Amino acid sequence: MSSRRGQRELVGLVSGGLFALGLWLSGMADPGKVLGFLDVTGDWDPTLAFVMAGAVGVHFSWLRLRDGRAVPAADGATSLPPRSVIDARLLSGAALFGVGWGMSGYCPGPALVAAAFGRSEALWFGAAMLGGMALYGLLQRRAHAPVSVRDSV
Repeated sequence: MSSRRGQRELVGLVSGGLFALGLWLSGMADPGKVLGFLDVTGDWDPTLAFVMAGAVGVHFSWLRLRDGRAVPAADGATSLPPRSVIDARLLSGAALFGVGWGMSGYCPGPALVAAAFGRSEALWFGAAMLGGMALYGLLQRRAHAPVSVRDSV
C-alpha cells in the first residue's frame, strides 16, 4: 500500500470515527430526536438545528483557517459532481430520501452508528436501504442495457 493511499485511509477512518462519535454524543443516532425535530406542529425539539449550526460553524472556521489549499490535504484532487442541473431525477431522489428520513428518523450515517450500538430498527432500515439501492441499480442497468437487433424485431 502506498504512503499516500495509507494517509487517505487513515484520514477517512479518523474523520468517519469522529463523525460517528459526534452523532452518538449529540443524540442524532436516536430517531426520536430527528422525528422530534421534524414535528414542527407538536412537541418540537430544536436539538438537530443546534447540531447542524455547530457543524456548519466548525466547517466554516476550518475553511477560513486552513493553509490556503484548493484541494483536501490528504488527497490530490477534489471530486465535484459532474452535473449541477436541478431536474426531476434529483428532486424525486431528494423527496424519496426525505420521506424515508421522516418515516424512520434515520439517514444512512446515524443508522450505521445506531446499528453498531445494537439498535435493531437501524438494522432493518439498513436492509431496506440496501434493498432500495440494489433495486435502483437493477432498474438502471435494465434502462441502459444495449438493445440487440433481435429485441426490436
